[in-house]
Amino acid sequence: MDLYDRLSHRFEGRGQTILYAAGGAVLLVALLLVFSWWRGRQTDAARLALGKAIEIADTPIASGTPLPGNNGPTFKDERERAQRAVEEFQKIQNSYGSPYNELARYFAAANLLTLDRPKGLSELEALGKSGSNEISARAKFALAQARETDGQFDQAAALYQELLNDKDKTVSENTLKFRLAAVLEKQGKKDEAVNLLFGIVEAARKAQGKDGKPPQESSVVRAAADKLQELSPERYAQLPPEPSAGLPPGL
Repeated sequence: MDLYDRLSHRFEGRGQTILYAAGGAVLLVALLLVFSWWRGRQTDAARLALGKAIEIADTPIASGTPLPGNNGPTFKDERERAQRAVEEFQKIQNSYGSPYNELARYFAAANLLTLDRPKGLSELEALGKSGSNEISARAKFALAQARETDGQFDQAAALYQELLNDKDKTVSENTLKFRLAAVLEKQGKKDEAVNLLFGIVEAARKAQGKDGKPPQESSVVRAAADKLQELSPERYAQLPPEPSAGLPPGL
């Protein structure tokens, strides 16, 4: 009771202030809850819109009469599909925040390569110098592939090598090495290409999973092995034997 009397005396005449403070706290909590709910709704909407746009970009080109029951979009050629995809990705850029607007800008730039190649290349270059590390790396990889397709092998090789030196390795290291080997081959640097391919396959065949068994061979490793056998049967013969996945050691 003595404590109660002391507190009552201390806050005497300040009831209105306390009431305002309590009301403000309740309002702040309510605003935070509303913002959290709104942000969740925005995130769900952004993911849904991004998924729809990616689905459009991946839609196969219609080669004839659409199949019965197919309610999705159909496109007569790659330009028509790219145009629609770019429009959808640009809507996301204008409607949502990070990271969805950055992802949408990257996908839009990749599709612009079909519609307006110089503009698409310019967008990929800009994305490669800014934005998140993941978007920057993916933009550089797409740009490297475009340079390779355009026969600009020095620029492509430099970009692949830059991504290989990136400690984050957003793009698979084996994928980067395989593409770099392809560029080196086109540059007439066969021995360097062979060494890269040999390294990819050798490391994969010597690798062991946590259970002590060899991991499943990836499509990139299989492609590297096939290419190595084509370029240099002699180096291919020097590879460790292909492991038999799933068999006990020694069998």
